[in-house]
Amino acid sequence: MPLGDVTGRGPGPRTPVIDVHTHAMPMPLLRHLERRGLADLSRAAERVLNLDPAICGLAPGSPIPLAPEQHDMERRLASLTTMGVDHQVVAAPPFLFASESDDDRLTLEVTRLANDALAEFVAGSGGRLSGLATVPVGHPGAADELARCLDELGMAGATMGTFGGGRELDDPVNEELWRALAARRCFTLLHPSRVSSRDRLADYHLVQLLGYPMETALATSRLVFGGVLDRHDLVLCLAHGGGCVPAVSGRLDLGWRRKPVARVTSRTPSDYLRRLLYDTAVFDTGALGRLVKDMTAGHVLLGTDTPFDLVDHDPLRTVRALGVDAGQETAILGGNAARLLGLRVARPDPDGRGEGPSAPPIPLEGHPT
Repeated sequence: MPLGDVTGRGPGPRTPVIDVHTHAMPMPLLRHLERRGLADLSRAAERVLNLDPAICGLAPGSPIPLAPEQHDMERRLASLTTMGVDHQVVAAPPFLFASESDDDRLTLEVTRLANDALAEFVAGSGGRLSGLATVPVGHPGAADELARCLDELGMAGATMGTFGGGRELDDPVNEELWRALAARRCFTLLHPSRVSSRDRLADYHLVQLLGYPMETALATSRLVFGGVLDRHDLVLCLAHGGGCVPAVSGRLDLGWRRKPVARVTSRTPSDYLRRLLYDTAVFDTGALGRLVKDMTAGHVLLGTDTPFDLVDHDPLRTVRALGVDAGQETAILGGNAARLLGLRVARPDPDGRGEGPSAPPIPLEGHPT
């Protein structure tokens, strides 16, 4: 049965609008971390949070935005309605990944606490939210935590940072995790979680503005050249439209052709990049249009980075400004996400009479690879 479309121009029930890149920091988790001396909520009324550098990876005292929607369910659901989104896929933000900590025990403890808190948070959403399990890359036990979250907590997929435990993503310690993600066909959001040359990015908010897109490109390149994408067929979505990596794909291909040290994969880097997924959080219509053209609409999913301040407040307008056909628009706004995450999302009835029918997801076997 084909998916309906979100435009109202196609047959069948309207496909729900699904945002795959959103974050939450449940208050029970933050209070627990505060009791442990790992968080400071004294400025919460000012919408500011401080976390221990071992957890957030930022300089001591760095302010982290704490919008009410991070932990207040009523405000959260109201924001969905305002944005025209039917369903959000929610992950912990990278500030809770402990990506730069080499303390396995601390990282695994914080990860478990965050996953438990997030599962409880989304359970109170009335079906409007689904959760992604944080998996602690670079640390032994990551695959076990993935299994716990999927099998016991009922999470819809996973999220991970671009570095962990002092190790890159292509380090052998992560092989068990990659095998598990591939075997389960588990949707995974790869989110930048640290930066290189932090001292050069210290000013002008460049850690997030520039460092994060570069970090995604670096991590993805290591997945390509390190053979991870040869060994494992992953359902991997790159945050922020893949950061810088789509723009440098031609340069990576050139190196693969001309530099023997880079000729370590069976296909060009761009071939692997076209197998991956990308969200729409690039904040530029021209750049998003090029991403859709290069990677195809079947590989692009709606993502807003809600509820941080670098957010797309009008995601439907963003996608509709592309001028793609109704089928492609439907795929980006919700069809791809429903299919890849196996979601059956009830949507609010447009006439205000409760929940209307939603189109069923296409079976997972049809995912784009």
